[in-house]
Amino acid sequence: MIRAALQTVLTLALGAALGCGFCSAQAAERSTSAPSRLIAGGRSIYQLGALTSGEALEGRRTAGMTTTGAAVACINCHRRSGLGSKEGLSYIPPIAGPYLFHPRVKSVEDFDLPYVEGLRPGRDPYTDETLARAIRSGIDADGKRLDYLMPRYDLGDADMAALIAYLKSLDMRQMPGVTDTELHFATIITPDSDPVARRGMLDVLDSFFAERNAVQRYRSPRLRSDRSAMMMFRAVRRWQLHVWELEGPPSTWEAQLNRHLAEQPVFAVLSGIGGREWRPVHDFCEHRTVPCLFPNVEVPVSGGRDYYSLYFSGGVLLEAGLMAQEIAGADGARAPKIVEQVYRAGDSGEAAAKALAAALRAHGVAVQAHAVAASATPLSLEQSVRSTSKADVLVLWLRPTDVRVLGEVPAPSSRVFMSGLLAGLEGAPLPPGWRERTRLTYPFDLPDRRIVRVDYPLGWFRIRRIPVVAEQVQVDTYLACGLLSEVLSHMVDTFNRDYLIERLQEMVEHRILTGYYPRLTLGTGQPFASKGGYLVRFAAPMGPKIVAEGGWLVPSNL
Repeated sequence: MIRAALQTVLTLALGAALGCGFCSAQAAERSTSAPSRLIAGGRSIYQLGALTSGEALEGRRTAGMTTTGAAVACINCHRRSGLGSKEGLSYIPPIAGPYLFHPRVKSVEDFDLPYVEGLRPGRDPYTDETLARAIRSGIDADGKRLDYLMPRYDLGDADMAALIAYLKSLDMRQMPGVTDTELHFATIITPDSDPVARRGMLDVLDSFFAERNAVQRYRSPRLRSDRSAMMMFRAVRRWQLHVWELEGPPSTWEAQLNRHLAEQPVFAVLSGIGGREWRPVHDFCEHRTVPCLFPNVEVPVSGGRDYYSLYFSGGVLLEAGLMAQEIAGADGARAPKIVEQVYRAGDSGEAAAKALAAALRAHGVAVQAHAVAASATPLSLEQSVRSTSKADVLVLWLRPTDVRVLGEVPAPSSRVFMSGLLAGLEGAPLPPGWRERTRLTYPFDLPDRRIVRVDYPLGWFRIRRIPVVAEQVQVDTYLACGLLSEVLSHMVDTFNRDYLIERLQEMVEHRILTGYYPRLTLGTGQPFASKGGYLVRFAAPMGPKIVAEGGWLVPSNL
């Protein structure tokens, strides 16, 4: 029930994997002579497992098992980019057109396309006829039988023509934001973001880019792939950062971003910072198929068909999930009768309060909202909190300034939950009288458990004389930069936006230094790399020491 009620923050993994990215094919369609309708039909087969007639695609394996629809769509193995993947010890080869139809060469060094794992340069080039044979009968261009993992598809001529046209359209050789000498990235700043955190984030980005460019002045050495084939970077590219500062109301932001992108194409958006609103930025990245990697936002956006926006955490929406799971219980058996929430109208807590209310109402819990006007005085907030005296559970979505006002109000006898993210985590100025009853949601690893992982970036900041003004934001920014650098080093010269997301999904779980988070994972269609948190309480009437009420919790909505 909680899963259904919090569907605004639910990721529909299969839908995200198969259904989005139609916009990314539009540029490719312009690079081929095939009619766009033909390519669209092939895209439906490739991504959705749906024939041009609307019927489900059928795939047969050598063992005789038949699978239909999305489960047998090409994207599941060959990925959205068409550049393949790895399953155990088996390499899934690239099937983007330039790779399929490339002439045979003797070695990887003679191959003039970007290197990807699973590349087979010594194979004869496919023709339309031999490719159709491979798809239908499992016989490759050299007349050899394909691996048993590859299904056999009984496609008619029209569907086959559509699929081949789509594969030919997957040409990544002209990617926006990539030149022979530079890689262009943007970071996006909304006008409602915290100016102190903004400065701290930019200090980290500027230093990271400067240092990376300094060590990349020499030509990269040769690398050896897992299959002992020699390869090397064809060019050493300088990283160039563009700061896109937005102005005015959110309704104008996407148009502003489109203008920025037209003036300076970028390969991806890195980090960035927002306040209570981020959706226009998220929508821009999805509409323009620009990866948006780990922005610093309290209210991330998650939709079942979104693909290009990745976040470290679900922010206050994750906190709503943690609260819902604790308040209602896994089976709703201990659900209270009345829950009252207090938040500032227009702040990040409003979105979280709505998500929590939807989840609890599914269990028959009456939820009352007390939205304090953004400009209201502390006295108005105090009155709102006092009016919740009859609640079984009180939920507070308050900033530190408002948390201090609680000192003027007697602690209630009810259970109290508070957003740790908004209140300042262990630094929340919660008055002593409230500490015993209040449980904070804590969407990070506990302070004593993350010391080693956080000390490394903090040391990096000290050496470079970067003031620590917003530690969690700055550590997250450093982590985002490190992940991008590591992934690009494995991508070599294969600058494809879809491939960037795919490699992040594969590599992020192997990251050792994960900053504030105990572990990071990104499955296909998952926008949040860290999926849980703690419920904590203060250990004493004064001081920042906190104690977890239990173990790491992962809400069912994530």
